[in-house]
Amino acid sequence: MQKFNSVDELVNTIRPVDPIYCIRPNSIKTACNWFKSNFPGNILYAVKTNPSEKVVKYVGENGINRFDVASINEIKLIRKIFPEAKAYYMNTVKSREHIQEAYFNYNIKDFAFDTKDELQKIIEATKYAKDLVLYVRVSISNEHAEIDLSQKFGALPSEALGLLRLAKAHAKKVGLSFHVGSQCMHPISYAKGIRDLGNVIRKTKIIPDIINVGGGFPSIYPDLNPQPLESYITEIKKAFENLKLQNKPELLCEPGRALVAESGSSIVRVVLRKKQKLYINDGTYGSLFDAGIPNFVMPTRMIPNGRMTSKKLTSYSLYGPTCDSIDHMKGPFVLPNNLKEGDYIEIGQLGAYSLTFRTKFNGFYSNQIFEIQDKPIMSMYERDSSSSYLVA
Repeated sequence: MQKFNSVDELVNTIRPVDPIYCIRPNSIKTACNWFKSNFPGNILYAVKTNPSEKVVKYVGENGINRFDVASINEIKLIRKIFPEAKAYYMNTVKSREHIQEAYFNYNIKDFAFDTKDELQKIIEATKYAKDLVLYVRVSISNEHAEIDLSQKFGALPSEALGLLRLAKAHAKKVGLSFHVGSQCMHPISYAKGIRDLGNVIRKTKIIPDIINVGGGFPSIYPDLNPQPLESYITEIKKAFENLKLQNKPELLCEPGRALVAESGSSIVRVVLRKKQKLYINDGTYGSLFDAGIPNFVMPTRMIPNGRMTSKKLTSYSLYGPTCDSIDHMKGPFVLPNNLKEGDYIEIGQLGAYSLTFRTKFNGFYSNQIFEIQDKPIMSMYERDSSSSYLVA
């Protein structure tokens, strides 16, 4: 993989025709170090967020060497890169064959579930193993999340009571988990989730060995400016202490977006301009799914590439290269008003989910990936003394 000091150097050196993707190892290091220094427990990287071998390797090399996996292929990926790393199979719906393969071929002991049927499947597929660590995933409110996961996953708190009792009868260790939803915009969600687990604990009188607060830790976008991550950790610590459990459970979290979003950006080229519509060579079927479907507004900047950028700014919407009208990123994306065909744009905060969602629809696909040493356009981890976020 070629390396460049900056995006500008990269573009001016190779002048790419197709979209290219950039990874910033220093950004991954910064985020990993922050979580290691601040979260009061063990950290699992949510592999689904960015399964690039390079990204997974950088996360592991920077001290986060436990992984939240959702499929047998993610398990194989982790075993390929880090054969001895611990992986947790936290998807609550798994095929019987994949459970069996995970346990017997890849030494996976940690499994999540949210129904009695899934629990029975795990028990049978592992041949009634005595060394299982079983997690009951409890459905909690996702009211402060940009993407709600509560309708698909999780047992109602009332259902969790019986599931925890059943798990206790079959597992070496038991855990309780929840997920506040993706891009959670208020730290109180974690406190509410822990309180909901506390009610399950009180009613069952079963103190779990592990409490997993899941993912959902946010990144920063032009229209989504969450509270500092310190506030999220503070809420988790306070709520955990308020459980007043004599035997303290191990605490886990599963960050994905907050670890890698800032590390990635895409370099796209303007193919055509129609007034305030920019037709570019990447889109929702490529690396810009989050900009198109959940309508995240990504930070953007024009790359000079040998000509002056206008100081006057204009709000644009973006259209991808395919023949599908869904290939539309509403924005607004604020850029110089003198953009024209052939100009390059950097679109930031694409370290999360952009590589995961790429397709080859209509024949448009690019797998050019480069390492960059400069800073991301926006950062949750660089703040001034007044705690307002800086734009790098």
